[in-house]
Amino acid sequence: MSRAHEQGPTAPPGSAGEVASVGGSAVDDAGRAETPTGRVGGGWRAVLGYWLAVYKRIWRSTVISSFLAPLLYLAGMGYGLGALIDSGDRTAVPGVPYVAFVATGLVAAQAMMTASAETTYNVFGAIKWLRTYDAMLVTPLRVVDLVRGHLVYVLMRLTLVAGVFVLVSLVLRAMDGPLALAAVPVAVLGGLSFATPIYAFSATIQREEGFNVLQRFVIMPLFLFSGTFFPLAQLPMGLQVIGWISPLTHTVALTRALGLGPDSPLWLEPWRFAAHVAYLALWAGAGYLLAVRALRRRMVL
Repeated sequence: MSRAHEQGPTAPPGSAGEVASVGGSAVDDAGRAETPTGRVGGGWRAVLGYWLAVYKRIWRSTVISSFLAPLLYLAGMGYGLGALIDSGDRTAVPGVPYVAFVATGLVAAQAMMTASAETTYNVFGAIKWLRTYDAMLVTPLRVVDLVRGHLVYVLMRLTLVAGVFVLVSLVLRAMDGPLALAAVPVAVLGGLSFATPIYAFSATIQREEGFNVLQRFVIMPLFLFSGTFFPLAQLPMGLQVIGWISPLTHTVALTRALGLGPDSPLWLEPWRFAAHVAYLALWAGAGYLLAVRALRRRMVL
């Protein structure tokens, strides 16, 4: 039995929801029979294929936000401002050139921004505007397949964005050493720690205005005040506590240590590495469970 959905306006230009789908009704996951191969209606791979087909059409519209914007931040803040605040042998952050400090934080921040972009309007549009999820759920696909397929697509986008940024930073010598490549999977994990709870949020809200609140009062403050552009220790204690709750702060600590290498004063002890990774995994795992629950409650009775 399906939950009724309102017919909303068309999806925003450039979003993955631009691809039209055939309308349908959601039915209870319990009534789905597995195929002889053990997968249900192609499983999450079928959903992943859908989102990849969508991205093939719209990838040009993501070039600026995914690749050029972070590089412009790196040029303006890292090289431009860094040339002013670094003086001779003295650097704004002791022992670390400012451009390297910014680059190793931006890779984590960009992963957060990409995760947010891919799990807000795309999810909301698939539920309410185009009812793509309704169409998928009249097939043998389950709610959990919809969530998994979408999140695997997000994982691939995060890997692409973080990988390109790290490679460019290595070419520009804003990062140093082979360990910098390990910043890519760390940034991906950090992105997933945002993607899964934001997915749950998108599956819950009834109006898209909620995304304005998310961007203005959550994403943008975290982008600025989670250690990306200056050490968290420079903030008042109350803001430091809020900063350490944010997954971005933990992601930045990891990508910065890996991007600067073991000779950096910002290198981490093994137990700190493990603690940061565990915290990010907790956010990603809990968010995934909330996302499945929220979408199931929204789509089926």
